[in-house]
Formats: sequence, C-alpha cells, structure tokens
Amino acid sequence: MSGLEKITSQILEEAKTSAAMKLETARKEADDILAKAKETCAAMEAEAAEKNIILKENYEGRIKSSAEQQRRTALLRAKQDMIAEVIAEAYVMLKQEDTESYFRTMEKILKTYVLAEPGEIYFSAGDLARMPADFEKNIHAAAEEKGGSLVLSREPKAIEDGFILVYGGIEENCTLKALLDAKKDELQDKVNEILFL
Repeated sequence: MSGLEKITSQILEEAKTSAAMKLETARKEADDILAKAKETCAAMEAEAAEKNIILKENYEGRIKSSAEQQRRTALLRAKQDMIAEVIAEAYVMLKQEDTESYFRTMEKILKTYVLAEPGEIYFSAGDLARMPADFEKNIHAAAEEKGGSLVLSREPKAIEDGFILVYGGIEENCTLKALLDAKKDELQDKVNEILFL
C-alpha cells in the first residue's frame, strides 16, 4: 500500500469513525428529545385529565345544586299551597258556622277591635236577618268594656260576613276575609309550625 493509499484509507477510517460518533450522538439527542416529548405529553395528558376531573366535579356539583334548589323550591311551593288551603278552609268553616257559633265569633272579634269612643257597627243584610235577639246587648257591653259606645246600624253593608266598625267617618273592616288577610303572615307561620315543624 502506497503512502497515498494509506493516507486516503486513514482519512476514510477517521471519517467513518467521526460519522459513526456523530450518528450515535444524533441518535442519543433524538432519543432524549423523544423521551422529553413523551414526558411532556404524559404531563399534559395528566394535567388535562386532572382538569377534566375538576370540570366534571364542578359540573356535577352545579347539577346537584340546581336539582337541590329546584327540589327546595317545589317543596316550598307545596308547603305554601297547603298553608293557603288550610287558611281558605278555615275561612269557609268560619263563614258556615251555625248562627250561635258565628255570632260568638263575631263577639270575640268585636272585643278585639272595638275602640274607647262612640261609633257604629254595620253587618250584612244576611247577618242582620239572622242576628240573635240579644246580640245587640252584647255589642253595647263589649263597647262599654273598652269605655266606648256602639250603635247597631239597621242599614246593611255590602259585605259577605263579619262587620264594619265606623268611628268618626273612619271605617275598620272586620270582615272575615279582611281579618284573615291582615293576619295572613302570622297565620301562615302558625299553620307552618303545626304542619311542618
């Protein structure tokens, strides 16, 4: 082998060795890049999975919360309907009491609302017609107990039940409906206690 061939052979050998080393380095770098990419992908997948779990939990929580709110609203509406029904039934029962019981109730209401001053009391035509004979005495006695006086008007008012008190031109509506409406919140609380507590 001549000197030139030896040099050429040596250059080729060095080139092969250098190429093999560069190729090996490139493979290692490619493997490192691939490993890092896989790690990054795995981390991204884990983060995405974690976010999905959180999103799913939040969504399920909102659904449960919404369903619970709807349940509470429906329950409250049902309770309010039941309370209104009980109050309406109480009103009907008061209206339909027999004459003696009805006027005993009117006397109790009168004792609550009568004032210590002179006034008039008005009833409906139906109540005037069925009023017990001694009830006018009860009206006077209730007014006197409070230090006032009441005159029973023979002129009927256009009301269904109860009575109207008039003091100096100011009317106090003591019909059953007006009294129940005025005490609606208080009655609802009491009925709620009885039915649900």
